[in-house]
Amino acid sequence: MGQRTLGGDDLSELRRRYRALVTTELPRAARVRGDWPVSEDHCFARIVLDDVFDGVWYDHVAGRPAYEHLSASQLRDAVETAERLLDEGNPLVDELNRQSLAWREGES
Repeated sequence: MGQRTLGGDDLSELRRRYRALVTTELPRAARVRGDWPVSEDHCFARIVLDDVFDGVWYDHVAGRPAYEHLSASQLRDAVETAERLLDEGNPLVDELNRQSLAWREGES
């Protein structure tokens, strides 16, 4: 049985999908396609979570690993962003990576 929120959402499937995308599917796609600016799982986690929060994710999530401390809505947004990266490829990966790095440099 999965973990449920107060609203009754089962988060286990959302967490499983997030992990599969970030740790396996996106890095594999980056290696196969060869033109993405990042290829490591932690980079995809940074890009996805920064996009969800419109800023540096660790300013918004106290616990680690972060995906275990997201609400159902935040997890859905993270999965949606990761799936868009997988579908759209380099242009979106590059755009969101640049934005994530800019937030980390105090720019925006």
